[in-house]
Amino acid sequence: MKYVILGAGPAGVTAAETLRNVDPTATITMIGGEPEPPYSRMALPYLIYGKVGEDGTYLRQDPKHYDDQRIRYIQGRAGGIDSRAKKLSLSTGEVLDYDKLLIATGANPIMPPIPGSNLEGVETCWTLEDARQILKYADKDSPVVLVGAGFIGSIILEALYLRGCKITVVELAPRMVARMMDETAGGMLGRWCESKGVKVLTNTRVDSLAKGEEGQPRLQVGFSNGESAPADLVVLAVGVRSNTGFLVGSGVKTNTGIVVDNYLQTTAPDIYAAGDCCEGIDISTGKPDMLAIQPVAVEHGRIAALNMAGHKHHHRGSLNMNVLDTMGLISSSFGLWQGAQVGETAKLVDEDNFKYMKLEFEGDKLVGAQCVGMTDHVGMLRGLIQTGFSLGEWKDKLLVSPERLREAYLAVAHAHPTTGPMAPHINTPRVGNHAGASGH
Repeated sequence: MKYVILGAGPAGVTAAETLRNVDPTATITMIGGEPEPPYSRMALPYLIYGKVGEDGTYLRQDPKHYDDQRIRYIQGRAGGIDSRAKKLSLSTGEVLDYDKLLIATGANPIMPPIPGSNLEGVETCWTLEDARQILKYADKDSPVVLVGAGFIGSIILEALYLRGCKITVVELAPRMVARMMDETAGGMLGRWCESKGVKVLTNTRVDSLAKGEEGQPRLQVGFSNGESAPADLVVLAVGVRSNTGFLVGSGVKTNTGIVVDNYLQTTAPDIYAAGDCCEGIDISTGKPDMLAIQPVAVEHGRIAALNMAGHKHHHRGSLNMNVLDTMGLISSSFGLWQGAQVGETAKLVDEDNFKYMKLEFEGDKLVGAQCVGMTDHVGMLRGLIQTGFSLGEWKDKLLVSPERLREAYLAVAHAHPTTGPMAPHINTPRVGNHAGASGH
């Protein structure tokens, strides 16, 4: 059996290793789009602020790992797929035959149409090469403008802050992390950043980028509110888009990402998809969605590989979850954090101490949550939401006293001693869960 994996991020690497485990005699080829060993994009902030070196970003530390696993790892990008002939054309000119193909091409950063975005010192933070360029300009006390205060932007913010940069954050939305937090939580994060010396501009966009005057920082950044700021570095973090353009004419259907069934198979025979490029099932809604977080990419890679090898494994869905460290303030959101259409909400708010908990219920089930400054409950929230167990009388108790979550969790776990949320979900998710799968 010839397996080809297009993409060498967490989804692709997990799939390759799973295939080797379940099919010891197979031929496995994994293709990465960058001249680097397979690495995690989530580790790039750690590289930027000096916690790890470049090798610390690698998904597998042993340089002989892929050879030992008999996984052929090559560099290249997809030129096209002939799904009838089962051939994959690469930009290198090589054509690979396959019996089963996995597309795990991840995503690429969106480049906003800002005049001057091609100037020196204007960077994204998506690849190892991007990180190398950022390190050239992000010195201590250097003025930096960060465009975008979503999840990815906030992770980059943490790294730049730890390097000692003087940061201005520009966000078009009315609050930070608007896609994972409500007004209360996003407002807390903004006030926290300002208390740490970061300037936060919301409801604001960057209108222009120009070269700075001689003897001044290399860039001058113009904002829609009429203000401007000098910068040695501008980092663009306004979102990502799935890498699917090469699929035209392949028979693989795409919407926002690649359409897959409950076994992660695409609309083309013997072609599967996983990770940031794939519309997997959101367990909270039962509908396809783009859940671009690293645990989901790993889960997709494993399940897709099992199905490619003939071990039928149904994908019941993944939990949308984000855990973020913003200069020491931990925030998290899970599931239907915005609330169910017909549901009830419990809140615990301490604005002065940057603490917030919001629980969302549908019937007697916990379906969503968000927290700021409260880390003890993260694993419990994940477990209760993901398992979907009934809370019974504890639902009404939590509506009155959400701080009693631990008691509710233990009661539910006791009621389900073998299948309850405690065993599989007690661990706190790693801070910064974006998948960051390596491109094709």
